[in-house]
Amino acid sequence: MEARAIARFVRYAPRKVNQVLTVIRNQRVEKAFEILSFLPKNATELVEKVLKSAVANAGKLKDFSGLKIKEAWVGQGPTLKRMRPGPMGRGLGYKRKTSHLTIIVTDEGVVPEKRKKKNVEQVSVAPVVESIAVATEKAEVPVKKVRKTAKKTEKKAEKKTEKKAVKKETAEK
Repeated sequence: MEARAIARFVRYAPRKVNQVLTVIRNQRVEKAFEILSFLPKNATELVEKVLKSAVANAGKLKDFSGLKIKEAWVGQGPTLKRMRPGPMGRGLGYKRKTSHLTIIVTDEGVVPEKRKKKNVEQVSVAPVVESIAVATEKAEVPVKKVRKTAKKTEKKAEKKTEKKAVKKETAEK
């Protein structure tokens, strides 16, 4: 079953909305909501609202597992022409773009999510404990490596203290 939601005459530039749509196109609905929550774009609010509406139109607002975004597109709406004051009393024009957003969700062709099963073997505990004890005996404590920059700063600090000591000795004489 397909369900669609349309938002028309929305005050977002179509190019900016399309940037968000390319990220979620052909994704599962759960994954799309997760992606939208972390995208740093203003248009994500609009896309999320329309996606929720499409899911509600499908009748699966509470449990939208098994839904996939089949199609998502944005079209250019009417452009609003505005004027801004310019130099020497002139008016400079600029355009406020609007868009029409459509999202279609479907439950057809959605493959259930595969979960990897862990293969657990039955092993007695005694050999494992012995192998851990042997491994800890053989293990050596790794020596912490000091970065070259840290060594250089230590040398510089030593030189400064030596210079200060020499200056104090010369000042006392």
